[in-house]
Parts: sequence; structure tokens; C-alpha cells
Amino acid sequence: MWTGLKQIGNPQNILARLRASDLYRRDIPITSAWDTIGWWETRRVPYNLIVGASGIVSCIVVAIVAAGSYFLFGSDFGMPNPPLFALFAVLLYGIAANVCFTAGWLAELIIRKAWPSQADRFSTLSFSFGLIFSVLLTLTPAIVIGAAGIFALVGHFLRVIHQG
Repeated sequence: MWTGLKQIGNPQNILARLRASDLYRRDIPITSAWDTIGWWETRRVPYNLIVGASGIVSCIVVAIVAAGSYFLFGSDFGMPNPPLFALFAVLLYGIAANVCFTAGWLAELIIRKAWPSQADRFSTLSFSFGLIFSVLLTLTPAIVIGAAGIFALVGHFLRVIHQG
């Protein structure tokens, strides 16, 4: 069982499985700039859904930490000030993610002109790494604020046990 879990968690296996999926493959040869743009744009909706789902997870973790901080400690840790700033930040982040996504097919068009034989490999790798990076970047607030919240909670309980 542990061997299977190690293989699943191995970054090389994850990348190989991602590259083998329909989302990353390029079965039809690209013959024009419009084909290149089309290949990328057919992946924009799945990209946004995957990154958006990561964003929802991140927001839920931050909201749980903020609510826990407020109710347990009377603190506003994890809560943006003002709260409306969070909505603005989410909207801006979504726009920035899509601008970066567009930069992927722009970069491929440049690569296709300079090194045509490497363009297909570049596109699948850049899409793969771009998606992975986007998901990790989107989960960063959950990881940072979640870890800080856990440390604060553990510290609080250790102090309560120590004082008692």
C-alpha cells in the first residue's frame, strides 16, 4: 500500500499522468497561429475551473481560520480589512491568472516562429507547469494562514494547559 502511495505522490509520476491526460495532449498537429490559439483557448475553461476550485478551497480555509480566530480569541486574524478588499483581490487575481494564461499561447507563437520543432513540447510543458503553479499560488493563502491559525491554536492550548 505504501509503495502505491509513494508512486502517486512522486512528482515525476504526477507530471507524467498530467501530460498523458486529454487536457495536456496535442494529438492534432498545429499548422497555423489560429490552431495554436484554439488549442489554448479550449483549455481556458478547464483551467479557470481548476484554479477557481483551488481558490474556493483557499477562501474556505481562510474564512474558517478567521471565524475561529474571532470566536476563540476575539481577534480578526485572517480577515482582510476592509472585508470588501477580499472580493476586489479575488477579481483582480482571476484577471491576472487569465492574462498569464494568454501569455502562454503568445509565448508559444513566438517559440513556434523561432524553434518550430520544439513548439508542441513547449506548449504542453508550459500549460502543465502553468496550471500546477497557478493552483499552488492560489492555495498559498490557505497554506500560510491555515498553518498560522493551527500554530496559534496549538500555542493557545499549550498556554492554557501550562497555566492550569
